[in-house]
Amino acid sequence: MLNKQSILPRVYPLATLTAFAAAMGVLLAYTPTESTMGPVQKIFYLHLPVAINTFVSCLIVFVASIGYLSQQKTWWDDLAAAAAKTAVQLCAVVLVTGMVWGRGAWGQWWTWSPRLTFSLALFLLYVVYLVLRGSIESRRQRAVIVAVYAVIAFLDVPLVWLSARMMPDIHPGSIQLAPAMKLTLAVWFVPVTMLSLGLTAARYALNRRATEAAKNETNAAAAPAATRSNVTTSLRLAGGVL
Repeated sequence: MLNKQSILPRVYPLATLTAFAAAMGVLLAYTPTESTMGPVQKIFYLHLPVAINTFVSCLIVFVASIGYLSQQKTWWDDLAAAAAKTAVQLCAVVLVTGMVWGRGAWGQWWTWSPRLTFSLALFLLYVVYLVLRGSIESRRQRAVIVAVYAVIAFLDVPLVWLSARMMPDIHPGSIQLAPAMKLTLAVWFVPVTMLSLGLTAARYALNRRATEAAKNETNAAAAPAATRSNVTTSLRLAGGVL
């Protein structure tokens, strides 16, 4: 009988690629061109789903960090690490696609508007999170420190979301879309979300294997020491009897 766990890692990437191909076909063959911004507006259908999935990845890091602080279970820390890497990659795509869109729509690659500034800050916050993970040797100490940091860093997520709605900003707070454009946006959410969750799940699985391997190595190293201790104790007892 086929093992579902062995099939999924093979099928999922193919399904994700197929979903991206279908979304690209819809974008090129079906979606109308926006009258004001022209073809550059079509990058929006990638930009927004990636931005939302960035927030989701940051939320996973936030929840997993709280989970670790409350339960001290390593799998929470492994999940947070996996989601943080995905968040950094997605946020980088958000910044790049936003710059391309801004150049075409506003005539400039970058402006220090509230939305863009908070988005850049979000990217840097989670880059620092990954740097922290690599700079602390003690696993337990590292997990606690980065978990506290992640809880604080998540405060920037609502600032990114609300900035264009609550402050004057060149970035639009909302966009009116024709029905065909709304359908295209919904279609693009599927492959982007699949990719985001797939990356996090794959990294989490790798992290769990690394954690288990480190635990087995520690147990193996401790076993001879325990054996030597038992032998020494037996000799002492034997010497006392003799």
